Amino acid sequence: MKTNTIQNILRVVLGALMTTAGVGHLTFQRDEFLAQVPSWLPSSPAFMDFVVLSSGVVEISLGLSMIFLFKHKVKVGIALAIFYILIFPGNISQYMNGIDAFTLDTDRKRLIRLFFQPVLILWALWSTGGLKYLMNRRNK
Repeated sequence: MKTNTIQNILRVVLGALMTTAGVGHLTFQRDEFLAQVPSWLPSSPAFMDFVVLSSGVVEISLGLSMIFLFKHKVKVGIALAIFYILIFPGNISQYMNGIDAFTLDTDRKRLIRLFFQPVLILWALWSTGGLKYLMNRRNK
């Protein structure tokens, strides 16, 4: 799927942001990410740490794939969009339980954050040509 220069730039920017977030999972933001593990998951510290570490590895993989696997960018964009959907319960949990993390220290800030998840999903799909691909598939 052909993408334009702006899409390509934004794809690489999103990839860099994802890679940075993934590194944060493994290092300097680990406690912040632990706060986002939904409370309905097992609360064992070892399990929660596994969730944070494994999601960090996935974020790094998706981020680097967004940057370097441009021949597979549609698949990577769709995979990233699915990932954003899968992690959304963590954002909901943070809001519902009033958990402070990532400077989201008020209910209002946490609620506003929820509305950015669809933006990330669209960004992943649009910047990779995945949105056009899915729309074309739907119309067939």
